[in-house]
Amino acid sequence: MQAQLEKILDKNRNKIQYGNLPTYIPELTKANKDALGIYISQLDGEEFGAGDYGYKFTIQSISKVITLIMALEDWGPAYIFEKVGMEPTGDAFNSMMKLEIVRPSKPFNPMINAGAIAVTSMIKGNSPEEKIDRIMNFFKLITQNPTLEINKSIYMSEKRTGDRNRAMAYFMKDVGVINEDVEGNLDVYFRQCSIEVTCKDISKIGLFLSNNGILKETGQQLINPEYSKIAKAFMVTCGMYNASGEFAINVGIPAKSGVGGGIMAVVPGRMGIGVVGPALDEKGNSIAGIGVLKDISKELDLSIF
Repeated sequence: MQAQLEKILDKNRNKIQYGNLPTYIPELTKANKDALGIYISQLDGEEFGAGDYGYKFTIQSISKVITLIMALEDWGPAYIFEKVGMEPTGDAFNSMMKLEIVRPSKPFNPMINAGAIAVTSMIKGNSPEEKIDRIMNFFKLITQNPTLEINKSIYMSEKRTGDRNRAMAYFMKDVGVINEDVEGNLDVYFRQCSIEVTCKDISKIGLFLSNNGILKETGQQLINPEYSKIAKAFMVTCGMYNASGEFAINVGIPAKSGVGGGIMAVVPGRMGIGVVGPALDEKGNSIAGIGVLKDISKELDLSIF
C-alpha cells in the first residue's frame, strides 16, 4: 500500500501547476502550493501515510460535516431541515443568489457557506465561546488529537475579509433562518474553519464516519448512526461543491473538500482518507487531491456505486 500511495502521488504532482491558491482569504496565499500528501486510517487498525501528510492546513469547509452532526444531535433533523435544505445547488460554495430568488428563503444544503453558517448558529451554547469550546472538544475527541488548535492568523484574516459571509448571515437573520446574534455566530464559524489539522486528523474524522459514529479507539457510539448516514449522503451530493456529481462518477465515495486544500473522504465500513493539496481548481477543490483520490478509488475498487 505504501509504495502504491507514493506512486499515485508522484503521478498527480504535475496537476499542481494548473491550480491556484485562494486569494479571497489573504492568509491562505501563504500556503505551500506544492504540498501534496495523503493519510489512510483503516478500521482494521492499519494506517498509511505518503508525501506531505504531516503538512498543517486549516480545515475550512470540511468542518461543516461535523458541525452538521452536532446540530443534528442538539435539535434533530426536523428542526434543522426546516431552516436548511437538502438539495445540491449547482452554484459556487459562496453564492448567495438563490437565498433571495428561491422561496422559501433558506440555504439549499449545509455544505455551502450559507447553509453551514445557519447550522453553526443552531449549535447549542450560551455564548460564542461555549459553542467553539464544544466544537473544538468534539474535534479533539474524534481525531484523537488533544493538541488541535485554531490558526489565529487565518481566523483573523477570514474575519477581516468575510463580507460575503456576513452579508449572507444578515440576510438569513432577516428572513428568520438565523435567530442568534449574527456577529457572535460568524465568529464561531470563522474559528471552526480555522482549526489547523493534518491529513491524519481528517482521515480519523473519515474513519469515525466510516464506522457510523463509533469511535474506533474506544468502541463508543458517540452520535446517532442515522446522523452519520445523513452527513455521508450530503458529502456525496454536495461535498465537493458544484463538482460533486463529477466526483461521484469518477471517484464514487463520500468526500468533503475545503479551501485550505484538504479533502476528507470516507469508504463506509473500511477506511477514512485525508488528502492535502493547497493548489485549488476553479471550483475550490484541491486539483491534485482529486486526481489522487480518483486513482486510489480505481486501484483499490473503493466506489460505493
